[in-house]
Amino acid sequence: MSHNPLIDYPDLPPFSEIRPEHVKPAVEQLVEAGRERIRKVLADGDFSYRALELTLAEEDERLEKAFGPVGHLNAVAQDEALREAYNACLPLISEYSTEVGQNSALFAAYQALRDSDEFNTLTPAQQKDIDNTLRDFRLSGVALPEAQKAQYMENAKRLSELTTRFENNLLDATQAWKKHVTDEAELAGLPDTALAGAADRARAEGLEQGWLLTLDFPVFFAVMSHAENRALREEMYRAFTTRASDQGPHAGEYDNGAVMDEILKLRHEQANLLGFANYADKSLATKMARDVEEVIGFLDDLARRAKPQAEREVAALKAFAAEQGADDLQPWDLGYWSERLREARYDLSDEALRPWFPAEKVIDGMFQVVGKLFGIRFRQRDDVDTWHPDVRFFELVDDDGSVRAAFYLDMYARNGKRGGAWMDDARVRRRRLDGELQTPVAYLTCNFAPPAGGKPGLLTHDEVVTLFHEFGHGLHHMLTEQEVAGISGINGVAWDAVELPSQFLENWCWTEEGLALISGHYETGEPLPRETLDKMLAAKNFQSAMGMMRQLEFSLFDMRLHAEYREGLNIQQVLDEVREQVSVIKPPAFNRFQNGFGHIFAGGYAAGYYSYKWAEVLSCDAYARFEEEGPFNEATGRDFREKILARGGSREPMELFVDFRGREPSVEPLLRHSGIEG
Repeated sequence: MSHNPLIDYPDLPPFSEIRPEHVKPAVEQLVEAGRERIRKVLADGDFSYRALELTLAEEDERLEKAFGPVGHLNAVAQDEALREAYNACLPLISEYSTEVGQNSALFAAYQALRDSDEFNTLTPAQQKDIDNTLRDFRLSGVALPEAQKAQYMENAKRLSELTTRFENNLLDATQAWKKHVTDEAELAGLPDTALAGAADRARAEGLEQGWLLTLDFPVFFAVMSHAENRALREEMYRAFTTRASDQGPHAGEYDNGAVMDEILKLRHEQANLLGFANYADKSLATKMARDVEEVIGFLDDLARRAKPQAEREVAALKAFAAEQGADDLQPWDLGYWSERLREARYDLSDEALRPWFPAEKVIDGMFQVVGKLFGIRFRQRDDVDTWHPDVRFFELVDDDGSVRAAFYLDMYARNGKRGGAWMDDARVRRRRLDGELQTPVAYLTCNFAPPAGGKPGLLTHDEVVTLFHEFGHGLHHMLTEQEVAGISGINGVAWDAVELPSQFLENWCWTEEGLALISGHYETGEPLPRETLDKMLAAKNFQSAMGMMRQLEFSLFDMRLHAEYREGLNIQQVLDEVREQVSVIKPPAFNRFQNGFGHIFAGGYAAGYYSYKWAEVLSCDAYARFEEEGPFNEATGRDFREKILARGGSREPMELFVDFRGREPSVEPLLRHSGIEG
């Protein structure tokens, strides 16, 4: 049966028709329409739930449906014209959203609804949405005097510009570095997949021979882990760890130093204007953690438990490298010798696993895993407009045949696409003003090495875990049962609980039952041998304490940066102090990790990076129930779907967790899953 997307999805973005010159006029028009709608609602004086929340949600979504796809394209298919159009709209969007958040009359209208008899007739989810809205008004400065409101708005506009500049500097710095290699001996040790990709990149750039190396993460990681050429590893390490900074091959050219200083200063000012001592306090006002002390205590406790083991892991690595004649281990040697140690200890290489994880088999297997857990199946659609030939579109179909949701899948790294992996919402599930229920649609974006040398896309197991992680976020968005936009999917979910479904789904990459579905040799189709599976499981927690200490370093740095901010704060000094406390391997003085730390300077994790570890406590404990009841226990899977995924932000995360687990979370499963004896 053929599908017509115009019937099924009348409002999916027409990506092929989006033109940079149309963006700003459309946004200006929609912002003005939003202002007009608010004026009309206030003038009518009807402060019912329908008139306020539903009418304004509709207006918000009209703007989001126009500008959201532009922001998405700016991240995955950026060119100069699109970047300029996107940047030109940021002050308009920021000003409008701050203006709405500071509209005293609108706040009073919502408060009137909150105090009315109608409020008691609303569903608990609708009531939670109204309470969240009132809280967000306060956090937008609605109660400030006019002069301070104006200052808050100016700061918000500037912050919007700065975070985008941070991201653009990082993308430009990443793409500015290239190395053309003509002597294959220089690339000794690199896996065939990496060599084929480098050869393909060279041809794509018009080079008739040789290999082209870039700082895209799959390329960088392959060199760090496998290149025997130590000088090449050092050159790439220096280039990668000094991106967008005052150091390295492009020193000062895309420097994020001043951008970071101003971002921190303005965040601190915003927090002070709202009556918070610092930005960390403001950030935690909407999270599970009660205060900075609780977060620091949580991180310090994990560091105390993990550090002794991490130090033993470093000592073992140094001893192993010394046996091979490598005494003076530098940071660009760590990945290489860690991979050699893992091969020696477990007779296993992540690279050697690639042939067993062809992208198509992994995607199909992931769909089977999710189908068994949550009772849904997947159907690909080929009649939906996308932004690149690699992008695919899938529907989630429930047991009764109804389409529950859909998503775009964009797997591979390419020019003009920012690094990393993420899930974003293209459309949220909600009950519209006309009574229709809108199905949710998600974007799932990764940056894996593309198919090369005539072979299909082959993933490392780490990349498989990344795909499952992002798909977990996607399921949280897509399997929601909520019909109110503000608490549907991941909306309204405390940020330190939002990683629960993503980290939870990763566990099936490690179960025998899950691996049987997601692996199969790309040439023969034969399943992953039992012997290889045993080695993988034995190696699962290889250097896990070192990995945990690295995450804790990032988390403590982020929290201290925002909690201890003062005029003239030296970012590098804060990072150095944190490293003194928790690092088991000190990076060199030229390393400028912070200049590329997009999570906190351009993403949503400012004073919230600890969320990864906080949510991992929840996810490990949630998964422990599947360990007790069976990895594909249908009743347990249905319970997780109904009590966690379906609930969105309708209730507090701790209530939802207790509902699913029967008690509050314990940190022990996290330590056990990480192989940390703490």
